[in-house]
Amino acid sequence: MINNLPPALFVADAPALDFINSRAMPTGEVVDWLRDGEDFLAWLEQAKLAPREVIAKLRGEARPAEIDAVARKARSLRDWFRGFIVAHMGRPLTSKAAGELEPLNRILADDGQFHQIVPQRGSARTRGGESPPLSWQLKRNWHGLESLLLPIAETMGEFVCTADFSRVKPCEGTHCTILFLDRTRSGARRWCSMAVCGNRAKQATHRARARDG
Repeated sequence: MINNLPPALFVADAPALDFINSRAMPTGEVVDWLRDGEDFLAWLEQAKLAPREVIAKLRGEARPAEIDAVARKARSLRDWFRGFIVAHMGRPLTSKAAGELEPLNRILADDGQFHQIVPQRGSARTRGGESPPLSWQLKRNWHGLESLLLPIAETMGEFVCTADFSRVKPCEGTHCTILFLDRTRSGARRWCSMAVCGNRAKQATHRARARDG
C-alpha cells in the first residue's frame, strides 16, 4: 500500500491517547495511520516510541505479511483501549478498573527491560560541577516484531496509573473523534487543536452571526 497519509496527529498531551488518535477524523473523513504494517512502523517512528535503527532492523528481518499481522494486533489493542478510556473518562479512575486491564498486563509481562552502564553523553552535571563519566540507562530487548507493542503498552500503563481521568475529554469539534488530556490550569480546553477544530468553530460562529445580522 502506498503511504499517502498526512503526518500523524500528536495533540493529546499524552502518548497513550495519541495512540488512540492514530485513527481519527481530522478533516471530516476517517484516517487510519495503522492501516498496514508499513503504516504502523511509520507511526511508531513519528511517535518516537521505538528507535529508528530498531524499526529498520526488524523491518529487514520480517516479511510484509508478518509486519501486517503486528499492525492488526496494534489496531485491536487500540480499539480495546479506546473502549476502556471512553468508559472511564470524565471522572477519577478507581482501583476497580484494574480487573479490566488484564489484556494490557499480558503484553507488559513479555517485556525484557534491563539497565546498563554506558559512557555519559550530554551535559549531566554532579554537585561538584563535573560531568559523571558513566550513565545508568534503561535498555530493552527487542525480540521480534511484537516487541514493538511494548513501548505502546508501557505508555498506556503509565497513563492509567498516573493520569487524572476527569481531565480526559473528547474534542468538541463537529465529527471530530480525537481525545485529549486537558492539562490547562482552568480545565477549559475544548479542542484537539485551535488551528483545526478551534478555528473551524470560530469560522462557523462568525458565519452564523453574519447570517443572523
